Formats: sequence, structure tokens, C-alpha cells
Amino acid sequence: MIELPVVKAENKIKKPDWLRVKLPTGKEYAHVRSLVDKHKLHTICESGNCPNMGECWGEGTATFMILGNICTRSCSFCAVATGRPLAVELDEPERVATSVALMQVKHCVITSVDRDDLKDGGSTIWAETINAIRAKSPETTMETLLPDFKGIWENLERVLAVKPEVVSHNIETVRRLTREIRIQAKYDRSLECLRRINAAGLRTKSGIMLGFGETEEEVFEAMDDLLEAGVHILTVGQYLQPTKNHHAIIEFIHPDQFAKYKEVGLQKGFKYVESGPLVRSSYHAEKHLFPLNS
Repeated sequence: MIELPVVKAENKIKKPDWLRVKLPTGKEYAHVRSLVDKHKLHTICESGNCPNMGECWGEGTATFMILGNICTRSCSFCAVATGRPLAVELDEPERVATSVALMQVKHCVITSVDRDDLKDGGSTIWAETINAIRAKSPETTMETLLPDFKGIWENLERVLAVKPEVVSHNIETVRRLTREIRIQAKYDRSLECLRRINAAGLRTKSGIMLGFGETEEEVFEAMDDLLEAGVHILTVGQYLQPTKNHHAIIEFIHPDQFAKYKEVGLQKGFKYVESGPLVRSSYHAEKHLFPLNS
């Protein structure tokens, strides 16, 4: 008889009770599901495994992801596939605009994968998509969650020139953890991106995830950096590990701590702070259309 070594099971943090997600159901969810499938649209709701997909789709809204569903970057937190993207689909702006019109969306959120393989970073399709939605749905307002375009600012300017109502770029984590979490990104480059969005006179938004091992002090420092860059709207949510191959969850943050971050963020000067375990970039996005001169 051979005695085998005892191997301890990998310690895994148990998901707390406050992280319960509603299953997607209902007539409106089925309607959005059918439109997404019919028009071959990509949504970050699906590709990013968003926990709010059932709630948002049930209300008839979705966050469209343009420029394909394969990203040129390999961030350790993100569920979107990494690899060599397919060719740009030139009819995508019209397809997205048609779906927005069919869904009768009042406030539309658009994001994209990073397309570092393209000379323009995908900014031409970005601008064409915004213009196409405006042409078909002139009453629809838009939030755009943009990449950093590798710091090639003329590409960013191409999107800002068509003036979406809200422009977002996420720093995702605190300065110390950026190289580990956002492998091809740079903390200061993201801040510069946000400065340029604000300088264009647009509502400026950013988001951060918690649970990577950041400290409260580091979160407050990130808030100060974002305010200095001109950010008006901040989202703070819990990181949820998409697969075992992604970055591990170091800690589940209690709802009381999220409430504290919201209170401190508002005291520091953000116009809006969405902070909670299931908060994501586009959560309650329709509430962020405040008057710029307020």
C-alpha cells in the first residue's frame, strides 16, 4: 500500500450573502436578447459577465460593445477574450443605431474592446456609431466608455469632437496595482485621458474595482487623483473573478465600506458616486446627465 501525500485544497474566499445576483428573466429581457441576437451585436453585459445583466436587460437597456469582442489587451481582471481581433465591420454603426431605435433606448451606453492593432484605435467607428445613433434616434442621449487609445490623443479627440453626453474612461484600480491588474495600461496615461475629456467640456466619468488588496488610503488617493483630472462621476464596485485563470479575489468589501466610499467621494467633490458591491460602469448611467454648469 502506497501512502499518498495529503494536498490541501486551495483556499478560496466564500462569496458573501450580499452578492446575490438576480437571474435574467421576463418579457423585456427576452426582447433585448432577441434584438442582440438578430443584429449580431456584442454587449459588454455578456462578454464581461456583468452581474446586473438581468436587471438592466429587464428594463430594456443594454451596453453595446463595438469593434468586435476580442481585445488586444490582456488585463487580469477582464472576462473579454484576448487575441487577434477580426476585421472591423464597417456596417456596425448602422446595425447598432438600428437596434437602439428598435429598443427605443432613451440613454444608450457604448463601450469597446481595445483595438491597439488599428492605426486609429477604432476611433473612426466610434465617431460613426455615435453619429448613426443620433441620426436614427435624435432624442437618445449617450454615454461612451472609451479606451485610452495608447495615448495617441488625436484618436481620442476624434470621438470627443462628436460630443457624447457623458464620456467615461476607467482607471479600474489604484496606482500601486495598475501594472499587475491592467498589464498594458498606465495609471498616469488614464488620468491624462480623463483630463482631456474634461478639457473638452464634457461630463467626465471613471470607475474603480475593489477587492484586489488595495487599502482605504489608496482608494482615497485615487479619488483625489480623479478629482484633480476633472472627473465628475465615480463608480466603485466589487471585483468578481470571471474564471480561475483571472486575478484572484483578495477580499470581499462589505456594503458598509462601499457606503463610506460614497459618502467620502461626495464630500471630496464628485457630483455623483455610485458605490456598492454590484455597481458597474454603466449602472444607473441615465442618472448622470446633470447640467454641466451646475
